[in-house]
Amino acid sequence: MTLKDPYKIVKRQHLTEKAQMLEGLQDSESNPSVRRCKSPKVVFIVDPKATKREISAAVEMIYKERQIKVVAVNTINVKGKVGRRRGRIYTKPSFKKAVVTLEAGDSLHDK
Repeated sequence: MTLKDPYKIVKRQHLTEKAQMLEGLQDSESNPSVRRCKSPKVVFIVDPKATKREISAAVEMIYKERQIKVVAVNTINVKGKVGRRRGRIYTKPSFKKAVVTLEAGDSLHDK
């Protein structure tokens, strides 16, 4: 594994309703299966060529001052959608998402 700039591997945090729901699962008490989720999950947009180990190391390096420990990384390649506007066809760019599971009790945000 070569040492790369962590900010080139992890581009930005992906903020959607679903991503925020995943992040707040550890605080939820709605049903027994959700109560078992004690580890927070955070979603990032990452470099399409990045591996899970590189993503894990980059997240830990970026949030070193908070002493974040990454437990697992799941990746998803999202294909760009095709759209049509005024008779013209266009495609949105494809990207890679990483769902990063942190250790129980860790958080990227101040509470």
